[in-house]
Amino acid sequence: MKAFTALLAALATIDITSAATGYLHKERSTYTPSLGRRWSSNNPYVTVDGSVCTVKPMGGGQDDGPNLLYAFNLCGSTALINLPGYYTVNTVLQTYLNNVEVRLTGAISYVPDIEYWSPASIFLTYQNATTYWFFRQAITIYHESTKLTILYSGSGITLHGGGTIDANGQTWWDYYAQNKNAGVAGGSSRTFARPIPLTVGNASNVVVDDISVINSPFWHNLVYQSTDVTYSNIQIRSISSNESAEAANSDGWDIYRSSYVTIKDSNVQNGDDCVSFKPNSTYMTVENMICNGSHGISVGSLGQYAGETDIVANVYVRNISMSNAQNGARIKVFGGSNDTKSISGGGVGYVNNVTFQDFVNYNVDNPIYLTQCYSSSAQQCQDHPSTLSISDVHFINISGSASGLVPNNTVATLECSAECVDITASGTQLSPKNGTVGSGKYLCANLQDESTLDFQCTDVPITKG
Repeated sequence: MKAFTALLAALATIDITSAATGYLHKERSTYTPSLGRRWSSNNPYVTVDGSVCTVKPMGGGQDDGPNLLYAFNLCGSTALINLPGYYTVNTVLQTYLNNVEVRLTGAISYVPDIEYWSPASIFLTYQNATTYWFFRQAITIYHESTKLTILYSGSGITLHGGGTIDANGQTWWDYYAQNKNAGVAGGSSRTFARPIPLTVGNASNVVVDDISVINSPFWHNLVYQSTDVTYSNIQIRSISSNESAEAANSDGWDIYRSSYVTIKDSNVQNGDDCVSFKPNSTYMTVENMICNGSHGISVGSLGQYAGETDIVANVYVRNISMSNAQNGARIKVFGGSNDTKSISGGGVGYVNNVTFQDFVNYNVDNPIYLTQCYSSSAQQCQDHPSTLSISDVHFINISGSASGLVPNNTVATLECSAECVDITASGTQLSPKNGTVGSGKYLCANLQDESTLDFQCTDVPITKG
């Protein structure tokens, strides 16, 4: 236990600095393989050249999962793993890597086998999320007292190469449309788990660059209990070919219990949040993004579980193009609850120091949306205002047009069930559908000071978010 505590303390000392344009992570160089290092492979589909391991696909629709796991195990430390082919995968991937570059120039295609993946995918607890691939780091520490070697988190993975991870989600979307088996607030279900294609978990100092993640049954990416993670040049696309079976809950990214995460220079075409900051996400930077068809870049949802503490703080989002979306810049927090076992409100904590800057909206239902009554009835929020506070939130240079779906030319909603503090807006240039800048309506409830906004509020009672 002392060794584990020491490891966590070491991870907490990662050299990270902040800047006006966001939160900057520690830089590290691209891995250069050691030519003098040699492993040997007795697997005909895994070849080794020094510390470079290459996996050859089996072809014919056969499961390449065991061969991938063989390569990740053999070459899991200070190595380069080449994946140049098309890999069919029907085996859960749990990889423990340390100082490894994974070069995916080909494609990983998960077999759309609901009967296998739904129970077999790795369970991650929060909102019943599960994953096909738990992409984590590992070091081994030998405990003298117990004579055991135990695997803990390590540092340093790069996944890149221009390749694709395809989860073949249409089968899942079609099934879900006929069997609405989901958890609360867009979560998954224990009886119909919909896996996430790639989860970076229990890791630090990770780079994912120039990868496409497509056709996900659920969220596309999850950052889980990790720090210092950077995504760049990621292409995400989940568009259903069946009009009656949407690509449900297809978030681009969800971040949970993690810090110092950057997502940048990426394109998301989906039907749910472009990026979602789940509980206990701190020091987040999202910039230079194109989001189409999404539910916005969202803080939350938070406060879902009674008595649990959720924190999202120090978030900087800038230079976003948001089109044909439900929301633009969004914060969603559950109302309160007097039920100590509630899974639909009553959580505690706070949202603090969040900036949305330089958003351009086109055909967006709610270009600005803040609610402290998410997935809760108006009566519940009146009787039990949210116990998760919102403060120090800034909307800067939010422009563009609303879709007209929200009535009365509404272009923004800022509704708190408990008082929200230090909510500001500057440079707002929003117009309703077929209207002009300044002619839209801004709905507000329970803001401590409306004078910090550059638009005139219409005060309204709290409504269900």
